[in-house]
Amino acid sequence: MRERVLKAFEEAFDVPADIDTATLVYRDYEPWTSIGHMMLVAALEAEFDIMMETDDILAMSDFEKAVAMMEKYAAA
Repeated sequence: MRERVLKAFEEAFDVPADIDTATLVYRDYEPWTSIGHMMLVAALEAEFDIMMETDDILAMSDFEKAVAMMEKYAAA
């Protein structure tokens, strides 16, 4: 799961595969702006073939939360 989420981050932000995922925090990681957030959502939705709920989009504030949310969607 983490690899697939990282793939979406790579697509949205052009991050290297070996990045420390702890640094991927909304507004702390420079490319992760509000526009970048929507690019990430689109990348996650494409990678997992889902439509995210608005509350989840708003709550996704770091890499670990993104992984947890994708695990929830995968289980549904």
